[in-house]
Amino acid sequence: MGNRSLSFWLFLTPVLVGLGLVVIVPLIYGTYYSFTDWNGLTASQFVGFEHYINLFQDKAFLNSIWFTIKFSFVTIILLNVIGLGFALLVTQKLKTSNLLRTVFFMPNMIGGLILGFIWQFIFINVFSDVGEALGIEGLQGWLSTTGTGFWGLVILTCWQMAGYIMIIYIAYLQNIPGELVEAAKIDGANSFQRFKNITFPLVAPAFTVSMFLTLSNSFKIYDQNLSLTNGGPYESTQMVAMEIVKTAFSANEMAYGQAKAVVFFIMVAAIALTQVYYNKKREVDL
Repeated sequence: MGNRSLSFWLFLTPVLVGLGLVVIVPLIYGTYYSFTDWNGLTASQFVGFEHYINLFQDKAFLNSIWFTIKFSFVTIILLNVIGLGFALLVTQKLKTSNLLRTVFFMPNMIGGLILGFIWQFIFINVFSDVGEALGIEGLQGWLSTTGTGFWGLVILTCWQMAGYIMIIYIAYLQNIPGELVEAAKIDGANSFQRFKNITFPLVAPAFTVSMFLTLSNSFKIYDQNLSLTNGGPYESTQMVAMEIVKTAFSANEMAYGQAKAVVFFIMVAAIALTQVYYNKKREVDL
């Protein structure tokens, strides 16, 4: 670090200052306020761990955590499977590869709120009309139950992020030496054997990156949840981010909401770091 030039630190300083002002300082202040009776303007009394004790008895918060964990588990698996599938498809020698890349990546360019309203229209109106026309009751009343609301959020998230995860896998697939694949073909290895013994081990670092991104994004989703289901019916599809926002701004319990945010931050950080550590070990084994 001592050998770094002055220009290096001059270029790095704005990033460090921005990181400190936007992330580090608010985190420190927020953690402090979570131990007080902060109302958004002032904090007149130190209440200790009162908010933290209460949140572990808060059914709405605990239910939102469980719903978010289930949602994240399903979404992470589907996003990585679909993203890798897309990447394998568009890296084949197809005339439409560039078009397919654009089509698959396009939904990621649309904002979460807009996507939520688009899919809300599809689930409520289009699904209902198709269900009536075909006599399929399961397509009618989407988003009106916890189950359909859950899968609606999963479909929306996968549709939005699959193209982004595809780009990560493409970068690693294109770095696989062609000589290895050709040698495997000469040795008589079929497509599945080539994927299992060559492609999969060499794209293992991509799994680490994409799983980290999908995990952190799935836990932090708010705008799609707000516009698609708004937590309904009866807050049964309410994710942690929305529950924290409602606590802080709708119920005007700023300190209590901040305590929930601190616990949420610790939970996501612990899960993400554990996932990265485990995946790194798996990369070595592969």
